[in-house]
Amino acid sequence: MKIRQLSSISDINVLDWNKLAGKSYPFLKHEFLHALEKSGAVSKKTGWLPAHLIILKANKMIAFMPLYIKNHSWGEYVFDHQWASAYYQNGFEYYPKYLTAIPFTPCQGPRIVVNDSYNAEEIYNLFLKTIQQLALEQNISSWHCLFPNQDQISRLNKLEVNIREGTQFQWFNQNYQDFDDFLSVLTSSKRKMIKRERKRIAEQGMTLIQLNGAEVTEAQWETFFNFYTMTYLKKGSEPYLTLEFFLDIARTMGEQLLLVFALNNQRPVAAALSFIGSDTLYGRYWGCYEEYHSLHFETCYYQGIDYCIQQQLKRFDSGAQGEHKIARGFEPVTTYSAHWIKDSGFADAIGRFLEREKIATQQYKANASAYLPFK
Repeated sequence: MKIRQLSSISDINVLDWNKLAGKSYPFLKHEFLHALEKSGAVSKKTGWLPAHLIILKANKMIAFMPLYIKNHSWGEYVFDHQWASAYYQNGFEYYPKYLTAIPFTPCQGPRIVVNDSYNAEEIYNLFLKTIQQLALEQNISSWHCLFPNQDQISRLNKLEVNIREGTQFQWFNQNYQDFDDFLSVLTSSKRKMIKRERKRIAEQGMTLIQLNGAEVTEAQWETFFNFYTMTYLKKGSEPYLTLEFFLDIARTMGEQLLLVFALNNQRPVAAALSFIGSDTLYGRYWGCYEEYHSLHFETCYYQGIDYCIQQQLKRFDSGAQGEHKIARGFEPVTTYSAHWIKDSGFADAIGRFLEREKIATQQYKANASAYLPFK
């Protein structure tokens, strides 16, 4: 087996990559990662330098791992700024670091992909040993693998890495027939709350439309992008993604996009974009010009729940954070990340911190579960 490091996803044939990646997780598709690089959202300039690893046997790709050299920790959703600060306080450099993740995407999924004919444990070990060697050669402080799925965290747990836990809130489809069927399993107070929120949308003259990405016009994408940008500008920051990125994925993977527009007197006032997997809807981006009562809940959550029920999707992953999701039927789930730290002293210190953090995280998840709105 031979291992290669690539400076761009375009160095790999799209069919070869997608054959291994599969269709179930849209963010791992060659088209998605290529659009990030092509649009400039992922580049040396933005602090995301592609350094993907692939493994070849007889000139055939049998495994791959998205990899980036990072000079900051923005756009990751697993926060290690305190670790970087500790490095600097002790006269060490935390950046650059290696990162295996989907840029700007806190959604669990595969991070190391291996052909089923090969020993996954052997491949995982080969990737880690390669990273360790490259870290020595390139003065890299660490490697971080963010939001791997449950199967992969079990394999990563067998390596020389620290495992970190987090919490997100996700909605699960219990074979509901329609939205009212979902409401029927909630307590009376929460059922009335959601009905009232949805009614307020109509009272404000709002209508919602759902569009498949392939049928969205360029003008509609521009409108959505303006909403998306506004979300960042309201917080005094710049958006990560560009209009070129959204137009690119609409062209190459539009069938896996769901765009929801909220209209007031036929004028778009808000929008939300989700990605469609084989059994999961991934809520990703939202924005509005003006605030309307309950509009965020309707556009980002209730429309997504409706879609999952209609399409018989099992899960709605609406992204990071958001305790307000609990009252609307989103359950706390554990997320994971894996961290290899080159310096043994810092590795031990971070490991001890993660043990303490794990206790607090699990307690938080238990407390959050106590507020779920189900009967």
